[in-house]
Amino acid sequence: MNADAGTPQKANFTASDGVAIEAEYLIPESTSAIAVLSHPHPLYGGDMRNNVVQALFESLPKASVATLRYNFRGVQNSGGSHGEGKLELLDCQAAFSHAASLVPCVPVFSVGYSFGADVSLTADSSCLAGWVGIASPLTLLDPSDMKANSDSRPTLLLVPKNDQYRSFEEAQQISSDWMATTVQELATGDHFLFGETQQVTKLVRSFIAECAASE
Repeated sequence: MNADAGTPQKANFTASDGVAIEAEYLIPESTSAIAVLSHPHPLYGGDMRNNVVQALFESLPKASVATLRYNFRGVQNSGGSHGEGKLELLDCQAAFSHAASLVPCVPVFSVGYSFGADVSLTADSSCLAGWVGIASPLTLLDPSDMKANSDSRPTLLLVPKNDQYRSFEEAQQISSDWMATTVQELATGDHFLFGETQQVTKLVRSFIAECAASE
């Protein structure tokens, strides 16, 4: 099912409660892993073409990592309506499963930004190899309920240096007892990471490459 890595392919799927979810994917010729990209808060303009998600969607395939991005329920052409993060868990879990079906036999990684980070750090699937949370508020959903909290699969939390919603020190404190989590401060940037996506894509690429090599 490989496609031209420069041309997004439609990949709509259905959440477990029957809501239709709009999605797109890029699959390079040689694929070592696939990353599921979860976007920021839909009530504040977040969608699957957000600047951070867009940068990851386009750059990871150049490093042999396929990408799947999707719109949470109620956003653009996805069905349903906003579910305050809890119903979005169903969207995220369905995205993990769909990613695994697109590229069988490679590890699936969750990469969420902001609201999408809190949701995806809470979601789980047997196909998942690890989590990345970018500028995760760690408050939209309860951190104690996040699957990445209590799981031995690796987690990377990336915190912008000037994040308005969660400081590096606060993220360290909240995740101090998480089982397999690394918290890394970005050199620059605030929560919205305008003009700062290059450092994010580099770190996500490195994390996935390291984890995939150990699978």
